[in-house]
Amino acid sequence: MLRIQQYVKAQSLEEAYTLLTKNRNNQILGGMCWLKMEDRLIPCAIDLGDLGLDKIEESEDVFTIGAMTTLRTLETHASLNAWCDHIIRDSVKDIVGVQLRNLATLGGSLYSRFGFSDVLTAFLCLDCDVVLYHGGVIPLAKFVQMPYMRDIITHVIVHKNKERKAFACVRKSATDLSLLNISASTYEKGYVICVGARPYKAVRFEIEKLAVEEVCQVVSEQVELDDNMRASKEYRRKLVGALCRRVLEQLEGKVCK
Repeated sequence: MLRIQQYVKAQSLEEAYTLLTKNRNNQILGGMCWLKMEDRLIPCAIDLGDLGLDKIEESEDVFTIGAMTTLRTLETHASLNAWCDHIIRDSVKDIVGVQLRNLATLGGSLYSRFGFSDVLTAFLCLDCDVVLYHGGVIPLAKFVQMPYMRDIITHVIVHKNKERKAFACVRKSATDLSLLNISASTYEKGYVICVGARPYKAVRFEIEKLAVEEVCQVVSEQVELDDNMRASKEYRRKLVGALCRRVLEQLEGKVCK
């Protein structure tokens, strides 16, 4: 059972950060989709809902996305999805149901770095940064590798570029967690390939441009996989090759998106 001793709706990021760092068991609240399933005591639960962090702003060079932006907002944002070849929509549209996607937030999805996260895998192949209240601006690819810290993601900055993007995953059913997911994008020297639900958190590879089958082989050989209750290591190894081929063919325009 989740027990909360004190609930505070923060009126500033400074107040939220002060409360967060006051006790190692204090907790920032996102959508509470997974937190409410835990058996733990939270001395102070901190709500960022009044801080205006639920907006997507677009400029000529970047999209600036507030950490409290819901997955449903990401799914339905026409301009953002048109720019990123709809990989954000594709990565969230089958997550449980609309009710949950109206609660789950981008900041919670990225900060937690869940192994099963489709959202993390999709954003990891983009050129984007996370903005931490205390830690400043950090590339997402670097942030994913960092240890957990007592800080607050305020925004995600997605830099616009002309590279193509693609996302694919395998689920047992439409609303289940992915058995494996892969995102990909092109860059000047080749491809960025990200593999998640391994069942560990997503990892990113930058591979010089080779033939599709060669890229699939490199990723299959290098990515670390394991067993869990959803799929075996061997099955995931086969999925890596198949999904890698699918996203690369999307990037090269060999199949319709």
